[in-house]
Amino acid sequence: MVRKLESLDREHPITSQRVLDALRTVPRHEFVPPRLRPEAYEDRPLPIDHNQTISQPYIVALMTQLLDLKGPEKVLEIGTGSGYQAAVLGELAREVYTVEIREGLYKSATKTLGDLKQEGLLHNKKLETVLGDGSKGYALAAPYDAIVVTAAPRRTPDELIAQLKLGGRLVVPVGDFFQTLKLIHKREDGSLVTRSIEHVRFVPLKE
Repeated sequence: MVRKLESLDREHPITSQRVLDALRTVPRHEFVPPRLRPEAYEDRPLPIDHNQTISQPYIVALMTQLLDLKGPEKVLEIGTGSGYQAAVLGELAREVYTVEIREGLYKSATKTLGDLKQEGLLHNKKLETVLGDGSKGYALAAPYDAIVVTAAPRRTPDELIAQLKLGGRLVVPVGDFFQTLKLIHKREDGSLVTRSIEHVRFVPLKE
């Protein structure tokens, strides 16, 4: 899977060695239903419970690369889903908080992440799953160096901007039927710089 990502001819290639190493470390097959495990390392999204999906590996890698994590950061993820993106983030940052609104997904992801950590397959320093409305962020642990949203709001929630540190980065797919992946950089003076990265397709952010 990683070799394929390294060789993809895309407008935004995956060049971060730290991100590629994290993808090598995290066993993606553990985050998909047993019947789909033979397809776990294909570069495409796969269905999981509650009519949700685990994102295509390229998109996981791209969104993670855009955060530009160095190691000491505190990161918030909105939309835990299977837990795969959180696991990747946990290999790259000091603290990860991930919020899921669907109780069934929250419980299954929490168990998967905990089991893999106990087995020594994940190496996160701190990874906390939270049951709640991710569109409101997670104020208890704010502010964050980086925030990633794995479901699409119609507009970027103001609460997420408020919980982002000065100098921080927010990666979020925005839109309804047509969605654009955006990178929002909060400058030291509090102003925002927004870049549109590419067109994507995510499930809507449930509020």
